[in-house]
Amino acid sequence: MSGAVEINPFEELYGLPFFTLPLDEVPAPGALPEPDAVAWRLDCGYDKEWTFARLWRRFTETVDTGRVRALVIGPWWTGEYSGLAPAMELIIADAARFPALRALFLADVDSERCEISWLMMTDVTPAIEAFPLLEEFGAQGCGDTYQNGDLRLRPVKHEHLRVLRLESGGLPGSVVRAVGASELPALEHLELWLGVEEYGGSATVADLAPLLDGGRFPRLRHLGLQNSEIQDEIVGAVASAPVVAGLESLALSMGTLGDEGAEALLAGQPLTHLKELDLDHHFMSPAWTARIQEALEPHGVRVSLEPVDDIFEDDEWRYVALSE
Repeated sequence: MSGAVEINPFEELYGLPFFTLPLDEVPAPGALPEPDAVAWRLDCGYDKEWTFARLWRRFTETVDTGRVRALVIGPWWTGEYSGLAPAMELIIADAARFPALRALFLADVDSERCEISWLMMTDVTPAIEAFPLLEEFGAQGCGDTYQNGDLRLRPVKHEHLRVLRLESGGLPGSVVRAVGASELPALEHLELWLGVEEYGGSATVADLAPLLDGGRFPRLRHLGLQNSEIQDEIVGAVASAPVVAGLESLALSMGTLGDEGAEALLAGQPLTHLKELDLDHHFMSPAWTARIQEALEPHGVRVSLEPVDDIFEDDEWRYVALSE
């Protein structure tokens, strides 16, 4: 990794651009951004000398952690591939050194580095609990695939969490149920990428019921139930869900949505109060996409309807945007 300072404005957490700490040299005084001006991204790359433990020590010794507002954990392994648990233990052990931390994202890894199904995750509950003032939390990973370790969550109580994002090619039903059983009174943005059964995705529409009844998270303004192989069923449940009335935006994208789901959506409750409806990566026919546009766009709803790149004549073969 180069020691050059690069800030990518297209990657943000808590409204802050990502900044990857250089590995190969100690930055000169003043060469690094202010601790509270960026989301610090830690990336071990493929340099075998840089274990996560060494990188973590470098970070905590170089940066005033008391002012860090956002932290992103990128590729954390070097040499022999290892799960996230050891890195999590270091972060949690040093939680008191981050009194200003408001945002944390675990496993920011693109497919060129590692497919999402091979990200060896762990129980992320302790990371949420370790930072009681945290406002934004996200994690990426799958269910128990190839025995590599799975993304887990227990019901949690947190007074300040506003944003919760779990990006997965296979989110276990137990995680979805844990979200529904959590006490998150400040939650405004919930995004769940549900994935497919082959990669650990076992969530059912019944598992989503506590999220859809509208009483669990009274401040919720954005709901994303995405990337599912049962997207038509999910959309059918959302169409009559009480939670929708309080939303400003709704994302039902990345999955296998077809005409059945489109018909259910338009037959359900009014959606004209929404500011945005995201249905990208769909398998709907042009006739149904036109009906959705005609029903919503005159009311000022921004509707995203980008279809999949290649729709085959065999409509039964559908796929989600992200699985392996």
